Amino acid sequence: MRDIMEDPELFKAGNAPERIRRPPREYKVVALRDCPVPETLMSCVTPIDASTYWRLCIATTPQFESERESFVTLLLTTRRRIKGHHVVATGVMDTVNVHAREVFRTAIVAAAHSVVLMHNHPGGDPSPSDADIRITRDLIRAGHLLRIEVLDHVIVGAAKHCSLRELGYFAV
Repeated sequence: MRDIMEDPELFKAGNAPERIRRPPREYKVVALRDCPVPETLMSCVTPIDASTYWRLCIATTPQFESERESFVTLLLTTRRRIKGHHVVATGVMDTVNVHAREVFRTAIVAAAHSVVLMHNHPGGDPSPSDADIRITRDLIRAGHLLRIEVLDHVIVGAAKHCSLRELGYFAV
């Protein structure tokens, strides 16, 4: 009997078990040491802290496209110090699709205690849409199951930001 790993034709033909056929995945968590963050921004206690982090560390990267919505998860320790961030998805001009699986996968891998959800509105108005409110509530419920607290969902606009916690959408 030929070994599947030695014979690429067997591997391509689909004879390999499912766990071998799937290519390995790589996840990019941007560690804080890789970001130009001032020492005063090492913690994320308020939405202003999150918004400032966005403008300094996320919006300045070459991969960021200001004309498209991007959904980012800030990964925090138990003392709300930023461990890093993960760009979960980049969408189109007015929509970005995310799923709890992708949002919390990196938080689990990075052993984050809590997360702050963030995304931008390229139009400049940070007011939450019905879809923003709906996905926030879904992600809060998923976080409860995983015991990873969702501290806030901050929407970043052109000159200002909006916190869904401050607007009262986190009430249970």
